[in-house]
Amino acid sequence: MAVDTSIPVLVVDDYKTMIRIIRNLLKQLGFNDVDEAKDGAEALEQMKKRKYGLVISDWNMEPMTGYELLRAVRCDESLQRTPFIMITAESKTENVIAAKKAGVNNYIVKPFNAATLKAKIEAVFGD
Repeated sequence: MAVDTSIPVLVVDDYKTMIRIIRNLLKQLGFNDVDEAKDGAEALEQMKKRKYGLVISDWNMEPMTGYELLRAVRCDESLQRTPFIMITAESKTENVIAAKKAGVNNYIVKPFNAATLKAKIEAVFGD
């Protein structure tokens, strides 16, 4: 399954370093149209202005977490079909279950590499 790497991707994380890492991994995978947001609230604003083909969001952020962002996206009719991958340092089962219930398309636990990111993205677009 070939993923359309021309789609715009939004990376949401409050750590600049993490955004840079994800951006570099996406570039290795052929994604060049990558925007960034420092928290869920900023991401939501950007998503209302531009249609993204994929959102990759960290879980733990202030003031609006990735989980809250996911729930807001899934409740918004114009955004609810946006593919959403959650990234977290915590592999707590309850977090994974909560994210799944909220409608996340996939879940990545840090640390991860380009191969993991590629597999997760392919899984999202493979359905």
